[in-house]
Amino acid sequence: MTVPLRFTTDPAHGGRWTSLCDGRREWLWHRPDPAREDVVPGDAFVDAGGLEECVPTVRGTPDHGDAWSRPWTRDGDTERVECDAFTLARTIRATTDGVQADYLLAADPGYRFVWAAHALLDLSDEAELRARAGTPTRVFPEAAPLLDGPWVDGAAWAEGDWPAPRGLRLDRFGPDDGTAVGAVLAVGRACVHDGADRLTLAVEAEGQPVSVALWRNLGGFPEADPYRSTGVEPMLGRTFDLAGAGPGDAARVPASGEVHWRLTLTAACHCP
Repeated sequence: MTVPLRFTTDPAHGGRWTSLCDGRREWLWHRPDPAREDVVPGDAFVDAGGLEECVPTVRGTPDHGDAWSRPWTRDGDTERVECDAFTLARTIRATTDGVQADYLLAADPGYRFVWAAHALLDLSDEAELRARAGTPTRVFPEAAPLLDGPWVDGAAWAEGDWPAPRGLRLDRFGPDDGTAVGAVLAVGRACVHDGADRLTLAVEAEGQPVSVALWRNLGGFPEADPYRSTGVEPMLGRTFDLAGAGPGDAARVPASGEVHWRLTLTAACHCP
């Protein structure tokens, strides 16, 4: 049975989604930090949880992108942020079977970017992430000690098949073990199973590379004061850092000057 979803956003503080609730549970994890109130563009990322709009990069510079640290404006159902190189607008609506967010990024033709719906989820140790078996999956250097075989010196990522790329089982979140790894699945849809609850996250974008990123931090990050945070992140692009994006690894603005895409969140499983 499909369950309606309710959502809340905070335009004044970076456009962060602060709630995604299906009536039984709050899906978004939170980490209150008063420093978030006063951030300005160029500041290091302040992790308050929720769902962040990370664009034009996730890792790299600017840290978690250029939109999270700026105030957004709201006009009816549409929220908008003006950044130095682009404008991002989104229109979010509740539907009969979940939430639908339509995005528009306007920039000079040829502009390249990565976008992620950086959704940090409040999950139990028993939660699983389901996607099509065999999906090509990239893992990044922080995973090197956990993989079968050596890491290639200087490689930006290694690739294997979901759910265990290079021998690292990633579909189970599990208890804290002091590790933190990121991965990017070359698929536009994934589903979280947590007990009887389900959440499907999907992205569609004509002519652009889509993927779903996983951030599985089981008390391994940050090094100085680690905490647990687990994220499932629909993306445009196929890498975290725009600076390292090769051909086909980033979205590109066409001659029209606009890129359109859709994020869909559903409290049911629509994955294999």
